[in-house]
Amino acid sequence: MKLPQDDSTGIGPRLRELRRARGLHQQDLASDEFSVSYVSLIETGKRTPSKAVLQALADRLGCSVEYLRSGRDDNRIKELELKIAFGEMALRNGENGEALQSFSEALADKPLLADSSVRRAQIGLALALEKIGSLSAAVQLLTDLYEAPATVVGSQEWSQIAASLCRCYRECGDLALSAEVGEKALQQLDQLGLEATDDYIQLGSMLIGTYSMRGDLTRAHLLANRLVATAEDAESQVTRGGVYWNAAQVAHARGATADALALTERALHLMAATDNLRHRALLTAMHGSLLMESDPPDVERSWDLFTQAHDILVQVGTAAEQARLENDLGVASIRLGRVDDALRHASRALGLLHNEPRWLTVQARATLAEAQLSMGDQALAEETLMTAARDLRQVTPSRQTALAWRRLGDLYQSCGKSDAAMTAFQRALQDLGLRGGNQLKCTSNAFE
Repeated sequence: MKLPQDDSTGIGPRLRELRRARGLHQQDLASDEFSVSYVSLIETGKRTPSKAVLQALADRLGCSVEYLRSGRDDNRIKELELKIAFGEMALRNGENGEALQSFSEALADKPLLADSSVRRAQIGLALALEKIGSLSAAVQLLTDLYEAPATVVGSQEWSQIAASLCRCYRECGDLALSAEVGEKALQQLDQLGLEATDDYIQLGSMLIGTYSMRGDLTRAHLLANRLVATAEDAESQVTRGGVYWNAAQVAHARGATADALALTERALHLMAATDNLRHRALLTAMHGSLLMESDPPDVERSWDLFTQAHDILVQVGTAAEQARLENDLGVASIRLGRVDDALRHASRALGLLHNEPRWLTVQARATLAEAQLSMGDQALAEETLMTAARDLRQVTPSRQTALAWRRLGDLYQSCGKSDAAMTAFQRALQDLGLRGGNQLKCTSNAFE
C-alpha cells in the first residue's frame, strides 16, 4: 500500500496529539520564526506549515517530518518495536530496571505505535513495576488494562493480566480483592468452557495461594484437589508443577508437613526440565522452609537450599520474593548460631520492602529482633518489636498476620514482656476470626 506523500489535513491533529503526549504546551513549540498563535492555527487546520516550520516543529517534538506529514515514521516505529522486544527479553532475564526503562521509552512515543504494540508495552511495564515492588502503580495499570474494552475475555493476554492483578493484590495484603479477581476470572473461563486450559489452571493456582493466605483452607484444599486432577492432562510441565506447588502450600497450611514435602518434590521434578529459573528457585526455597519445620529439622540442608535459591532470585525474582528469601536465610542463620549473618539478611529484606507496613516487613523485623536478642541487646530488640507491632496493626488481617502476631508474642515472652505477649496472642486469635476470653483481653498500650 502506497503511503500518502503529504496528508496536510492530518498535520494539525498529529501535532496536537504528539505535543500533549510529550507534556508540552503550544508556547513550548513557538520560536522567533513563528508565534504561539501560529502553532494554534496549524493545530486547528487553519494553516499549512512550510517545510522549514515543519522541520522546526519535528525537531522540538523529537519526531520526523515524515510522521507529521503522513502519520508514519517507519524507522522510528521499528526502533520502538525493538525497545518493546528488548523490554520483554529483559523482563524474562530478571533485568527489571532495564525492562522498565525500555517500556517507558516506547510508551513515550505511544502515538506512533499500533494499539497491539501499546498494549504489549503497557503489560510489560505493569509486570516490571510489580517485580521491582511498585505494587500500587502496577495495580493501577493492570486494572486499566483488565477493564479496557480491547481486552478479550479468555485470551492469553487477558489471563496474564488477571493473574498478575490477583497476585499484586495478594502481595499488597488486599486478599479480598485478590480473591474477587481470581474467582471472577475462573467463573468467566468456566462460562467459556475453558476450565481445562493452562490459563485456567494457572489462575486457579494463584487463587489457591490467596485462599491459603487468608486462612480459607477448605476452599484452598478443594480447589487444589480439583486442579491436581485437571493438571494431569495439561501440556505444560510448568502448569502442572504450579498446581502441585500450590497444593503443597495448602498441605503446609493444614499442618501436613510430610504431604507438603512430597508435593513440593513432585513439583520440583516437573519444573526440572523447564527453563523457568524463577519458579525452580521459589520451589527450592519452599523445600528449604519445609525441611526447617520437619521433625527433626534439617537446618543445614535448608541453608544450602536457601543459598541455591538466593543465587537465582537475586537475578530474576521480584522484590517481595527476594525479601522473603532473605528472611528465610535470616531465620536459618539464627538456628545455626550465625547471628551476624541473620542481622544482615533481615536488614536486606527490610531494604527490599522499603520498610512499608506489610506482613513480610513484620516478619523481617521479627527476625531482626530475634537476632538482637541472641546478641544480648534486649533493649534494641524491644524497640524493633514495637515497630513491628505498629506496622502489623496497619495490615489487613489474614492468616499471615495471625502467624506474625503469634511470632511477636513468642519474642515478647522471651523479653519477659508478658502483657505485650498476651496482647499479641490475642491479636493473632482475632485475625483468625476468633475471640479470646477475659483472660486475654487486649490493652491499648501493651506495645508502647
